Amino acid sequence: MSDYRFSRRYFFFGGLLAGALPAQGSGTGSLKAAGYKSPNEKLNIAVIGAGGRAEVDIPGVAGENLVAFADPDEDRAAPTYRQYPKPPKFRDYRRMLDSEGRNIDAVMVVTPDHMHAAAALWCMERGKHVFVEKPLARTIWETRLLMQAAERNKVATQMGNQGYSNEATRIAAEIVWSGEIGQVTEVHAWTNRPVWPQGLQTAPSEAQPPASLDWDVWLGVSKMRPFSPAYAPFNWRGFFDFGCGALGDMACHVLGAPNLAMRLGAPASVEALDRESKSSFQFPRRSKLRFNFPARGSMPPIKVFWYDGVTGPAYRPPGLAEGEPLIAGRDAFGVPPRPAAAAPATSRQAVPAAAQAQLGAGDIVQGNGAVWIGEKGCITTDSHGGATRLLPLERMRNYKLPSQVLTRSPGHYADWIRACKGGEPACSNFAVAGPFTEMVLLGVIAQRLEGRLDWDSAHGRFTNNAEANRYLRPEGIRKGWGL
Repeated sequence: MSDYRFSRRYFFFGGLLAGALPAQGSGTGSLKAAGYKSPNEKLNIAVIGAGGRAEVDIPGVAGENLVAFADPDEDRAAPTYRQYPKPPKFRDYRRMLDSEGRNIDAVMVVTPDHMHAAAALWCMERGKHVFVEKPLARTIWETRLLMQAAERNKVATQMGNQGYSNEATRIAAEIVWSGEIGQVTEVHAWTNRPVWPQGLQTAPSEAQPPASLDWDVWLGVSKMRPFSPAYAPFNWRGFFDFGCGALGDMACHVLGAPNLAMRLGAPASVEALDRESKSSFQFPRRSKLRFNFPARGSMPPIKVFWYDGVTGPAYRPPGLAEGEPLIAGRDAFGVPPRPAAAAPATSRQAVPAAAQAQLGAGDIVQGNGAVWIGEKGCITTDSHGGATRLLPLERMRNYKLPSQVLTRSPGHYADWIRACKGGEPACSNFAVAGPFTEMVLLGVIAQRLEGRLDWDSAHGRFTNNAEANRYLRPEGIRKGWGL
């Protein structure tokens, strides 16, 4: 029997990632006063960063009470403010917490990357549960601060890598653990990001900030500099000081399923193998990275390759037929690409021919995805761990899925809300999301430097590159924004 067959150790691990951790407590504030909230009692939720991505996240918690908003850009937040006219509005989340804190149970943090840690820490230190969009923080030092604060304050947490709640993500892990494709030794993952300017060689031109924007609050922890429309409201992601490039945008999604299934943990080293348009203040226009992970239990060493700035699949397994699509927009197991409350009835049965026939040319989505290379075959997944299937598609005819061993999610937002009300920890709580984010941020640092970077996770430092250690924490945090 393959040593990938499910053991008691794997069962514990699967439960850990699916949310079966020791209870984190019920928080403070109004939750503490009530002891805990029953599933039928609504949370009072505030939102930091009400425009842009928040317009996607807010509907996920709209069944609770939305009680306050904070955003330094009133124009950016205007669609949300029109939809929710009653809750008080602030430009500065510190003022919001001072004014409305007693009425807030939980907070969603949907800001640019450089403000994730500061905002989340302000909330957690006041006993508020937090949902923080990916990546968890801009630097590894900040990521570890968030993990420590979540544990210290006993609050419910979740990172916004929504694919961790996908049914198909968990099916992919179960297929690997069943031994179906043998030992996995490589993963190749890619994205079509950046879809914003990167690799610029000339510093952005200065401009007067619009009246709707509080530029000082938008900068937050970052050193003061003149406003430029090249930074806000959208293109901040490409700048070292504000974002994490294409990796920060998509790796927490694309690599989520491989991270869960292969129990990746911390890499031993990471290296940028190729870059286009290296810049002194921005991430490159295109890059290729290699993460080297040591053996993990019975799992062998594995190499994870990351490609960004590509227009389609960056790697095809040798021998795969030319017409075989790598990524399909519809899951061949009949599993929806977004989380369902329970596994569809077909997901434990043999794969029906009708489901295979659905994978027509019109369903193919190849801009983001991953291919997992095993000794006996391959798996592919899409941008958020969906569209799970074996390669080639013919291999799935009458294939029966392995037994379910991971719990299923009620949905990424519902998973967090349940944790806030005293339920089991969310699937991407900071104890899970923190180490995953660290892995991604090691790649972010590698994009700036030459050569292989050897990583000592236990001591939180690179052992062979002093310059790389400079980028482990933010520089020059401004007074008043403390971390």
